[in-house]
Amino acid sequence: MRRLISFLLIISVLFSLSAETTITILGTSDLHGDILGYAYESGEETQDSGMARLYTYIESVREENPNTILIDAGDDIQGTIMTDDIYNKTPDAEHPVIAAMNYMGYEAMTLGNHEFNWGTDTAAKILSQADFPILAANVRNQDGSYATGHGYTILTVGDVDIAIIGAVTPNIPVWDSGKEGIDSLIFLPADEAVKEAITEIGDKADVIVVSAHMGLESEFDTAGQSDSAQKILEENPEIDVLQVAHDHVTVAEKRGDTVIGGVRDKGREIVRFDITLDDGKRIIDSSVMIVSMEGTMPSEEIASIPAVAQAHEKTLRFMNGDIAIGETTEAFQTADEIVGIPETRIRDSAVLDLINEVQRGAADADVSMTVQDTISLPEGPITYAEIFSIYRFDNNLYRVRVTGAELKALLEWSASCYNQWTPGDINISFNHDFPQYLADVFSGIDYEIDLSKRAGERVRNVIFKGRELADDAVLTLACNSYRYSSVLKAQNIVSAEPEWESEESIRDLLIDYFAENSPVSPSVDNNWRIVGIDLCENDFRRKEMVALINSGLVEPPYWQSLRFSDYDEIVASIE
Repeated sequence: MRRLISFLLIISVLFSLSAETTITILGTSDLHGDILGYAYESGEETQDSGMARLYTYIESVREENPNTILIDAGDDIQGTIMTDDIYNKTPDAEHPVIAAMNYMGYEAMTLGNHEFNWGTDTAAKILSQADFPILAANVRNQDGSYATGHGYTILTVGDVDIAIIGAVTPNIPVWDSGKEGIDSLIFLPADEAVKEAITEIGDKADVIVVSAHMGLESEFDTAGQSDSAQKILEENPEIDVLQVAHDHVTVAEKRGDTVIGGVRDKGREIVRFDITLDDGKRIIDSSVMIVSMEGTMPSEEIASIPAVAQAHEKTLRFMNGDIAIGETTEAFQTADEIVGIPETRIRDSAVLDLINEVQRGAADADVSMTVQDTISLPEGPITYAEIFSIYRFDNNLYRVRVTGAELKALLEWSASCYNQWTPGDINISFNHDFPQYLADVFSGIDYEIDLSKRAGERVRNVIFKGRELADDAVLTLACNSYRYSSVLKAQNIVSAEPEWESEESIRDLLIDYFAENSPVSPSVDNNWRIVGIDLCENDFRRKEMVALINSGLVEPPYWQSLRFSDYDEIVASIE
């Protein structure tokens, strides 16, 4: 009898195990047009990016678990010379990114904000080529219908029903207001739209997945958090899987019973969710994992897709078949003292001065601002590739009137990108909570940033035309269209509307400048500088720590400064 009971227990356990089902959900986002892992601006293969690498991994997971689905959280059709300068300007042609996604077998895609960059007609024409639904539960037409036709979709995998709900940051009007069709759309708070979708789905799904093109934290709406994935989860705790995007950062965590994941941009990572259900279709286990594509071989199948192969060759001809648009007399290069700490973020540079001067001249403005980016130009012939490399986004130029007080507030906002320096720090580091892509440098004025002070109290000695800038002075500012909406207006810094907009993109203005003024020589006016610090650059301990960082033995201290007090521990760990 004991043997019989033991045997029956074993059979019962085996039967219960066999009744379990594991669903694997693979999530990508922010692909930004990177299909092959090829940088057209430099003509070089990347080592860790591209949809072709993703497909190699995706196929291996499908072999491992047939119950696998593939979804995406947006920002896919924009970001390369192939997409931005060829296919997004001819939206009736077969789009290589969508062709690749169709081949890869995506089950759903959520809209990203960059899908709106060319207006709604262009987005609709390109996305209509998809063999899968485009989701945006919180983007509605005036009659309340879903702008993409779908707020969610329900997939059946094995015998498990999985609801995928898509939501995009409602800040699109902040960035792209005025572009065709956008101002006629209604952008609802993401948490409310997801709640409505969950109610509509009811008991039709065993697993609830939200694919959100937004970060966990609010970007602009810090009060209502209508643009926060965290708010979505707080208001909808029944969500089983939450995919986040937009911020280009790695996220892998579990809050309560909900697994949350997000990846870096350009296909450098993929998020894997594994959901196990019992025979009653109740979730009994779940996990999230981020998989890096570094070292993964790109799939040759993706490169062989006719639409992709044709687009690649067309882009190469576009890049390399043109005569150089101009030339430089020498390289515009700012060498980094510390690997991973870009000099262009801590001192004035020739390329940023060039962009600002082109903008200031084109807009006939007193002051110009441009993103504090890590860029350079080579010596010799300059082609479209080089211009794209120093100005990647298809922004137009605005001229807007600002007061002296507003301009100083704008300078303070940008200076918040740094951490406060304290005695003993060997390097300048950067504020993790400040979006680094929103940091700018300015020309047409002289100013200092005192990093010994806390954020909001750093900017001093603002000089305009040889005199200290008065708060009631009125100046004209040249800025790109994205900066105007995402910083000047969104942060309530500047009250005026643009009084002028360029007919050409800023990238085209740079091309025109090189065509008319070559050869162009690098020039740095050093109109801004960081003060209030003493890095003790001659101290042997600093020199040794910098050497260790540059040799790759110590991680670059980007988000937090290394200190002299770290010296003994660092040296001991290396030895």
